[in-house]
Amino acid sequence: MLEFSHGGDVNGFAKQLGCCVSEVIDLSSNINFLKPNIAVNFNALSIDSYPNYDKLYDAVAQNYAIQASQMELFNGGSSAIFSLFSFLKTKGYERCTIYSPAYLEYKKAAQTFDYHLKHINRLESIGQMVLPNSLVVFVNPSTPDGALYELEDFLDEWLEKKCVVLIDESFLDFTNAKSATQFLDQYPNIFILKSLTKFYSSAGIRVGAMISNKSNIEQFQAIQPAWKISQFDSSYIQEALKDTKFKTITKAVNAKNTLLLNNVLEESLLFEKVFTTSANYILAKLKNIDAQTLQKYLSHHKIMIRDCTNFDGLDETYVRIAVKSEQSIKRFKKALQRVAQKSIS
Repeated sequence: MLEFSHGGDVNGFAKQLGCCVSEVIDLSSNINFLKPNIAVNFNALSIDSYPNYDKLYDAVAQNYAIQASQMELFNGGSSAIFSLFSFLKTKGYERCTIYSPAYLEYKKAAQTFDYHLKHINRLESIGQMVLPNSLVVFVNPSTPDGALYELEDFLDEWLEKKCVVLIDESFLDFTNAKSATQFLDQYPNIFILKSLTKFYSSAGIRVGAMISNKSNIEQFQAIQPAWKISQFDSSYIQEALKDTKFKTITKAVNAKNTLLLNNVLEESLLFEKVFTTSANYILAKLKNIDAQTLQKYLSHHKIMIRDCTNFDGLDETYVRIAVKSEQSIKRFKKALQRVAQKSIS
C-alpha cells in the first residue's frame, strides 16, 4: 500500500467492486457514523462577501472551554499540522520526535519540512528519551489503537528538554477525559490539535483548531492567510455545535457499539489480539492471515477495513476496525465467520 494512504476511500472501493457507494460498509474510516441535527439552508447563505470568522471562533472556543484568542482555525486538521511544522521550522526547530504509530500526516509533514525525525514506539518502548529541543508529537487518544494516556509525567520531561509539544486530541471528544488545554498556563510551549470533522461526522467540512497560549497564537496567526475556511464550512460547524444533545448521544451509542464490536473481534478465530480502545475504532492483530488477504475476502461482502501495514511500528498483520452502526457490526460479524470457515478449510 502507499506510504501515506489513509482509510475512507469509499468511492474508489465501490468503483473497484462495480457497486454503489451506498452498498459499502466502510469500517476503514474513523469518522463518527452519527450526525448532528443541523438546519442550514445553504442556498440562503451570503457568499458575495469575504467571510467573517468571529462567530465561528466564539462557537468553537466555547465548545472547548478556551478563549478565542488561544486558537487558530484551519481548513482541517492536516492543514493545521503542516502550518505548525512550517511555523516552527522558521523558529529554528530542526528535530521532530513522533510517538508512533501515529497519524501519518505527521511523518509526511516532518519529511516535507526536512526535520530530523525520530520515532518512539509507544507499544514497545514508550519510555525512550525524546530528542532535546525537538517538536514532540503525541496523539491522545492514539491512532490506530485508541489508547488514552495521562500526560503529566511526559510533559515534565518534554519541557525539561526544551521541546515544543503538539498533543493531537482529534478523538478526545469520544471520551470523558480532560483535555490538555488544562496545561496551557503551566506549559508555555504546548500546542493542542482539535479536529471537528471526526466527532461531528463531517470529513467533507474542513475545520480544525490549533490551540495554544495567546502569545503563541498571535505569532502563529501573523503568517497565516486572511481566509482559510469557506462560509459553507463555517456555517455547518456552527450549526453542528448547537446540537447540545449530540455529545451525550454519541458517547453513549459509541460505548455500546464499541463493546459489541470488541466482542465480535474477541470471538472471531481470525485474531490473535484485540487492543483496548478509548476511541471510535479498534486495532486488532491477525493470526494465520494478513490484512490484505482479509480485505480481499471482505470485499466480497462489500466491507472495507483499514490495513495498518503503513503505520510505523506495525506490520501486515494489523487492521483497524471503525465503530459504526449495530447493523454494520452484525454484517461484519457474519462476514468474519464466513472468512474464518474458508481459511480453516
